[in-house]
Amino acid sequence: MTSSIKIGVSACLLGEKVRFDGGHKHNRYITQTLGLFFDFVPVCPESECGLGIPREAMRLVGDVNRPRLVTNKTSIDHTEKMLSWAAGRLDGLAKEDLCGFIFKKDSPSSGLHRVKVYNEKGQPVKSGRGLFAAAFTDRFPRIPVEEEGRLHDPVLRENFIEQVFALKRWRQVLEKKKTMGSLVAFHTREKLLLMAHSPKNYREMGQLVAAGKRLQGSDLYDQYEGLLLDTLGLRATISKHTNVLMHILGYFKKQLSADEKKEVLELINDYRNCNMPLIVPVTLLNHFVRKYNQPYLAEQTYLRPHPVDLQLRNHV
Repeated sequence: MTSSIKIGVSACLLGEKVRFDGGHKHNRYITQTLGLFFDFVPVCPESECGLGIPREAMRLVGDVNRPRLVTNKTSIDHTEKMLSWAAGRLDGLAKEDLCGFIFKKDSPSSGLHRVKVYNEKGQPVKSGRGLFAAAFTDRFPRIPVEEEGRLHDPVLRENFIEQVFALKRWRQVLEKKKTMGSLVAFHTREKLLLMAHSPKNYREMGQLVAAGKRLQGSDLYDQYEGLLLDTLGLRATISKHTNVLMHILGYFKKQLSADEKKEVLELINDYRNCNMPLIVPVTLLNHFVRKYNQPYLAEQTYLRPHPVDLQLRNHV
């Protein structure tokens, strides 16, 4: 990357003592691992909107789709205060060039999934979303988002971080003059990565690029960006990864010896059967890309979509 990658993060996850009880929820994976590659923009909706530290705990009540933010004991409604602050804060975040956001799970302001919303009988329904998280995703639907709790799942973690790096690569294309050449070059480099998420969407994106001369540059780029992020939002499966690995192997038909081909096929099969992490066959294929000088494959981001130090492909 030629410039830093910014992501928003709930401030308590960075160790800031901004929670209702004056504490924090420091997440060392975020600060000590992701912090090596990302610049963080901390956000704490509740303290930043003026509710103070410490403060009375709050919860969401009412309609799951349009909940109210109310204090637990005194039943003070802070909904309008939060939404008014959020509108201005989102205007500021729009200037930050964020490529992702990590939210605090279960928070009535920042929870992204399955946040409790209490009905008129005082019973919780775990299908809500925090007020600020909802406002953020409505304002920036194309920015990858995730909760810190879900980062413990290696598949979800890889998918989120892969999206962040991909969006940054795309943003770097947008910084230059919008030409068919630059779009075709980007699409070509991302081919195998897109195929690992959705061969169908990849074909649709190819059709869009092929018809690109009939569209205005801004419209073409906007449609492509939407498809790009929708595609990368789909989970890459073992089956789709296996198809991509076999596709890569096809580029070496005339170069690999019988023993080399056998070795690759054995590793791919071990990966398919969940006996080996993806990084193993990918590492061997990267070796052959260099050994046999495959310039097309050398440009494919699939073979190195994010820093190997993150070890995102090391899980079985």
